[in-house]
Amino acid sequence: MYNLMGTIIVDVLIWRLESIVDSVNKHGTLLQVVQVLADVNLTIKKAYISSDGGWFMDVFNVTDYHGNKIRDQEVINYIQKTIESNASLLPSLRDSVGVMPSEDHTSIELTGTDRPGLLSEVCAVLTDLNCNVVNAEIWTHNSRAAAVVHVTDYSTGRAVNDPKRLLRIKKLLCYVLKGDSDSQAAQMRLSPPESTHRGRRLHQIMFNDRDYERMETVGYPRSLHTYSRPHVTVSDCPEKDYTVIIMRSKDRPKLLFDIVCTLTDMQYVVFHGMVTTERTEAYQEFYIRHVDGQPIRSEAERERVVQCLEAAIERRASELTSSPIYDPQGLELELRTEDRVGLLSEITRIFRENGLTIQRAEISTKSGKAVDTFYVTDVAGAPVDPGTVNSIQQQIGQTILQIKHNSFHTPKPAQETTMSFLFGNLFKCPSLQTLKRNN
Repeated sequence: MYNLMGTIIVDVLIWRLESIVDSVNKHGTLLQVVQVLADVNLTIKKAYISSDGGWFMDVFNVTDYHGNKIRDQEVINYIQKTIESNASLLPSLRDSVGVMPSEDHTSIELTGTDRPGLLSEVCAVLTDLNCNVVNAEIWTHNSRAAAVVHVTDYSTGRAVNDPKRLLRIKKLLCYVLKGDSDSQAAQMRLSPPESTHRGRRLHQIMFNDRDYERMETVGYPRSLHTYSRPHVTVSDCPEKDYTVIIMRSKDRPKLLFDIVCTLTDMQYVVFHGMVTTERTEAYQEFYIRHVDGQPIRSEAERERVVQCLEAAIERRASELTSSPIYDPQGLELELRTEDRVGLLSEITRIFRENGLTIQRAEISTKSGKAVDTFYVTDVAGAPVDPGTVNSIQQQIGQTILQIKHNSFHTPKPAQETTMSFLFGNLFKCPSLQTLKRNN
């Protein structure tokens, strides 16, 4: 165990890894720490965040994806080394996206209106243009779709550098993204592949696309049951001149990372906070100010913060159905096979022909192996029929495409936890206490 300013203290407990971070506090520091934990796929079960006088100490109780104690010393060493190293600091947010392919691959950012079969069409275009998708992440939310895709040239296995060819790729992809009628402009841009963390960049892309505006406000019906939506409240704590944000939602991996991404990019700083999970629910309570030192003053700003945080929670686990017994994570399919030219185009075509819609996807190539994860529904946004899944597995291969997660359960009502009063008692915020009594 280490106990020095500017270092991470790592203590392996019986059921979890507890990481205590003590360092100089500045805008974005909390995001740097949470990003490291998210990148090694740790699940944060509880967290305590506190900063005073320019310093902060954060405590994270975490487990692995399956809820087990962290036993891998390499993972522990990586967390400590990465957070301690100045080289691990996240690059600053860029105002614009450049056109600088790396030597290894070309990074493409896509934005457009979501529709069934969109990913299949994008992959078909890239295949026809002799581009191979080596890594990608695709999100959909509120009728919008965003993707960060890394491609290489078939013949060279390197980045696509020819300006004329890049222009043709952009033209054809924009045509596909726009579809028959797109009220919002479709975009395809090239970016430096490591300019910003991919998950954070997807949040930024969708935020810039204003996906946080609810569908009913732009002419789309919304059929979601209220229970599945996150509950976000924003109130004042005048005694300490903070704005208090309370969030309740279904718990899931990388939830805290997604929230801190949005708060950081909206120029807010978390001074104190706590996170706790109870069964499948996550409760988060943050005391924040704008980077200029001021709390939220206007009602319009409060409403915007609520909308943006709801969107941040929903994007990675986008609601897939209006069924009251369906887990919003939906049907998760994992593909593992030898990578080859046109593989992703073929797989997504089979999904489309069998009536599946891809809500989210993570595409990767490791040592010549394709490791792809797809979150799917039917075209109506309902659970996929088991017979359809079996048919697709027979076409692709039972051992190649497997069901990784498929949850059907009745959600349990939210319950108040005594830990949620920790910061309310600390700051004695009247409006916050009233809200909790009402709950």
